[in-house]
Amino acid sequence: MPPFATNLSPPAEGKPVKELALLAGKGDYPLLLAQSARRQGVERIVAVAFRRETDRAITRYVDETHWVYLGQLQALLDAFRKTGIRHAVMAGQITPTHLFNLRLDRAALAMLARLRERNAHTIFGAFCDELKGIGLELLPAYLFMEDAMPSAGLIAQRPPSPEEDADIALGIEVAKATSGIEIGQTVVIKRGTILAVEAFEGTDEAILRAARLGGPGIVVVKVAKQGHDMRFDIPVIGTRTLKTLRKARAAVLAVEAGRTILLAREELARQADRINLCFTAVPTVDSKTAKTGD
Repeated sequence: MPPFATNLSPPAEGKPVKELALLAGKGDYPLLLAQSARRQGVERIVAVAFRRETDRAITRYVDETHWVYLGQLQALLDAFRKTGIRHAVMAGQITPTHLFNLRLDRAALAMLARLRERNAHTIFGAFCDELKGIGLELLPAYLFMEDAMPSAGLIAQRPPSPEEDADIALGIEVAKATSGIEIGQTVVIKRGTILAVEAFEGTDEAILRAARLGGPGIVVVKVAKQGHDMRFDIPVIGTRTLKTLRKARAAVLAVEAGRTILLAREELARQADRINLCFTAVPTVDSKTAKTGD
């Protein structure tokens, strides 16, 4: 089995991407994606970034940056339209609490009013439709990060114990079920007991919440939901999560092979080894059969 999953999909017309519009959230992911896209031959990269969210370092890795406020959909669409670029990717997160303090413009209010349910899948889906309306095709978020998506197997050195293996299997089953109803992608288990299911607080806070309940030795499982739209909200693991796992004195981190992006993989493996963390990628799971498969 190759060391990395290679799920790269070209644009619909089959031509290489030479110009890219990047919707950049917080964290290192947008910066790394921009660098990777440049290495892979993208000649022009324009970022639309969020004030109070996106790292200003993004300006060093792109040709232009347009800054907008969260909730200002029309300004965002106008910025994308001015670029004249046909292909876009989304990368990075938004601070969850900021979503409750938005000043929505008319375009955003109108978009939300059309939704019967409001969750990540429906909101991002509606946003994709808005981009399509101005001639932008939203590409899979992993398109330039394929080398950061692990295939099944150990990422760090320590393998799971039989008891940890059982917790991983339970965590996958539960995480697939909960993510399928838009609750969260992360489940934390210890000795067959579900300690925490990720909610609105995000992965790191869910881990710390579980550690307060179960103490050292927790097993953390993070997956993509069944039928996940790979254009947005792909599970991402970075050094911040490893620091949280160290603080929680976690025993295991299991992610889904081929459907998780690891930022700075080698550094993540080194950090995991230093704290004797079992860090592994498990095969994709069909939640209907609860059996693993390639």
